[in-house]
Amino acid sequence: MKHYKHQQASSAKEAASSAASGSAMLIAGGTDLLGTLKDEILPAYPDTVIDLKTIPDLDGIAEDGDTLRIGALAKLADVAENDAVKSGCAALAEACARAASPTIRHMGTIGGNACQMHRCWYFRTPDDRFHCKRKGGDWCPARVGDNRYHSIYGDQDGCYAASSQDTAPALVALGATVVTTKREVPAEEFFKANGVRSTVLEDGEVVCEFKVPKAAKSAFQKFALRKSIDFPLVNCAVAAGADGDVRVVLGGVYPAPVRSSAAEDAVSGGVSEASAAKAGDAAVESCEALGKNAYKVEIARTLVKRTLMDIAG
Repeated sequence: MKHYKHQQASSAKEAASSAASGSAMLIAGGTDLLGTLKDEILPAYPDTVIDLKTIPDLDGIAEDGDTLRIGALAKLADVAENDAVKSGCAALAEACARAASPTIRHMGTIGGNACQMHRCWYFRTPDDRFHCKRKGGDWCPARVGDNRYHSIYGDQDGCYAASSQDTAPALVALGATVVTTKREVPAEEFFKANGVRSTVLEDGEVVCEFKVPKAAKSAFQKFALRKSIDFPLVNCAVAAGADGDVRVVLGGVYPAPVRSSAAEDAVSGGVSEASAAKAGDAAVESCEALGKNAYKVEIARTLVKRTLMDIAG
């Protein structure tokens, strides 16, 4: 690992100001960034790493009427075990409970999970050996290479990596808002291939909290090769509002979470085994599987049905 300066931030505003030059990176739990720096996967190494853990009051979880306010530094384990989250935003609690391993959940933060870079092995290859589209290159090697874990819904700005954040589909399904030092962004618009980032965050922008509306019912399911630690091959979150409208969101299938209006239309009259099966079929109608990942289509279809059945009745 190369040398870098370490700065402890006293506020989100200070961290944002220090990161505005673009030569600094932010660290919270460090479960993703430290490996990234050790392997030197990025085209440029940061001069400074800014520690967010020293910022007070960014790890709280509080109820604000019909909304939960979750600080970006809240540990995944704490979110998963919080009674208010489990009762009002069950999909998010389960997503946090299924992320990574118990050790990482006690280190990693919800902000870090939401903002982590994609896990594509071409993007993550040490020493930047594949200077891919995400790093300023001209192409995505996964398009014709080993793409067994990649997008089944086409590319996003030339990138076929699949989103790996367990919290992302839950945040989108629940209609969350991401509050940063600059703006408030609906979760549905927050996740996007953006250079090496997987979100719309800019240099000098720090996530402060998540505003998550409570749902009448919500659920989350995940399919991974090793249930105790792996990133998702596919995950799915659904949420039903008080008016009965249902939001259906898939993760692990595209560089950003995919909200399926077709699946939502299929259960507009209520969730039953038959309508949930139709929703699963509808969700994958527009899939564009690559050479080695067509199997993920069936997983996505099944997860949509199963997750919807979790909120049936």
